[in-house]
Amino acid sequence: MTTARPTALVTGASAGIGAAFAELLAQEGHDLILVARRAERLNELAERLTKQHGATCTVLTADLTDPGAPDELMASIRERGLTVDVLINNAGMSGSSAFADTPWSELAGEIQLMITAVTQLAHLVVPDMLARGHGRIINLSSLAAFAPPGESLLYTGIKTYVLGMSQALDMELKPHGVHVTALCPGFTHSEFHDVMGTREAASHLPSIMWQRPEAVAREGWTAVNRGKPVCVPGMFNKVASHAMRPVPFRAQYVLGRNLNPFKN
Repeated sequence: MTTARPTALVTGASAGIGAAFAELLAQEGHDLILVARRAERLNELAERLTKQHGATCTVLTADLTDPGAPDELMASIRERGLTVDVLINNAGMSGSSAFADTPWSELAGEIQLMITAVTQLAHLVVPDMLARGHGRIINLSSLAAFAPPGESLLYTGIKTYVLGMSQALDMELKPHGVHVTALCPGFTHSEFHDVMGTREAASHLPSIMWQRPEAVAREGWTAVNRGKPVCVPGMFNKVASHAMRPVPFRAQYVLGRNLNPFKN
């Protein structure tokens, strides 16, 4: 008798941490739903993961800056008879120009991609996870969530939201077998800085501050399976996160879970 392979939905899967998660989950026996804007890159990744790891890969192109994209994406998944056992909310971006000089359409896209779509996709997959009594969700936050806000940037505030939202969902869902982890990497070798136009500035940072996407994915996957609501990968980042926040995030989690006057 064969057991069906679990299925993981990975957004932003065409490169960087998203591609690293896809590789890791394929190695660990998952089928994959690979989502990004670049179909060619996704198809190349899908072909390789099928050949190397026997994973069945479904490629779905989507622009998650579009408010209608999460519902359309889940409709496509259901039409194919697929269920989502693991959600990796990885797709992201960051503005690099002054707030006042940035068209609202770009700012709205940033908020849609990294706040609304992240939250909506979790909301769409959670009911089935609860019905099965098992599920894993990793939301990509950032070391920036522990840092003071950066001038002109929405990124720090957005990632702080993802950090808090993930912990709140984990408090609610963990008793029912669904683990949620906010993964908070620091500087990671990927295309992110090339796309955002910050590669030159990033290249001057010391090597100790950088991680490979494969290491970030591995540590995040271990954390969510162990039920850790927050994962800061890499020793440098762990030290930095504690230095930037006076109250450790574990203590914040316990306080938030036990001292919430609005809890049902």
